[in-house]
Amino acid sequence: MKDKTSIIALQNKLLSWYEKHGRKTLPWRNLAKNKDEPHFDERLSGINRAYGVYISEIMLQQTQVSRVLSDFYFPFLAKFPSLKALARADESELLKAWQGLGYYSRARNLKACALQCEAEFKGVLPRKKDELLRLKGIGSYTAGAIACFAYDEAVSFVDGNIKRVLSRLFKLEQASLKELEELAERILNKNNPFDHNQALLDLGALICIPKAPKCGLCPLYELCEGKFEPLNYTKNKKTEYEKLNLHALFITYKDKIILEKSKTKLYKGLYNPILLETKPADALYLGSFKHSYTKYKLEVKVYHKRLKNKEKHKFIALKELDLLPLSNLCVKALKLLNQARLS
Repeated sequence: MKDKTSIIALQNKLLSWYEKHGRKTLPWRNLAKNKDEPHFDERLSGINRAYGVYISEIMLQQTQVSRVLSDFYFPFLAKFPSLKALARADESELLKAWQGLGYYSRARNLKACALQCEAEFKGVLPRKKDELLRLKGIGSYTAGAIACFAYDEAVSFVDGNIKRVLSRLFKLEQASLKELEELAERILNKNNPFDHNQALLDLGALICIPKAPKCGLCPLYELCEGKFEPLNYTKNKKTEYEKLNLHALFITYKDKIILEKSKTKLYKGLYNPILLETKPADALYLGSFKHSYTKYKLEVKVYHKRLKNKEKHKFIALKELDLLPLSNLCVKALKLLNQARLS
């Protein structure tokens, strides 16, 4: 697909498909619309377009669209409706709003980025990709997505979905990011970059899926060079996990509990039970669960120790737990503790 005619055909087929089948109702795709236009969401009134796109892109990096839409996007914007609000946010409150999305460095980077925008760009997200790349937590894909979807800049970019589409389309088994970005730029429809890029994302998410691509429904079927062996062009290196055993200890006194606020990079700012490498003495075993993060597969055993005297420990009231940013590991462990307390 090197000639201009084929590329124009691809662009037209892609836009035609998007018009009929694209996820055009997603709220972050309609931030530029007025209240009387189709698909405008009243909950986004007053939300700056670039900011709304930015938050959606960061959330969608590790979380499915359906979950971001149902559980996180609108509540987060209600609590932090602008870059200024993010810049002034208390870290614990920010992490609490992010709870359940995981990869909490993203939340901390939001605040850092907001402060950087105040210092360098008069409190707004810049529109040029090269300027966006200077911001904390924004990589090549996110910079391109913000430039295009927030400012209608004619730029291309590559995420996991677009990588899969391009790899199959051009029959590439181990393409480098640079090669894929060059191809994305080559086929970019500069007359309508917004719909073109949204269409590529949707094609990868809905049709050109990893294990069972729906090639018969693909608008680019006739142009696709890898359509007869699509799985040959989506081979990813298998992640190797390190297995670890952890012992999670809850210490309580009446209606109070001890939790530790983590200072390590992974869980920084989040609350956990006391995590030990060996079984704690004089504690009741409550059960276990499996947990995974980054490169680790954990077997977590949960224990409970009830104190008769308050001693010198720093306790947290159980009724305050809903206000604290808890790690997912802590949430799972607390379920076992609550089951034991209610039984």
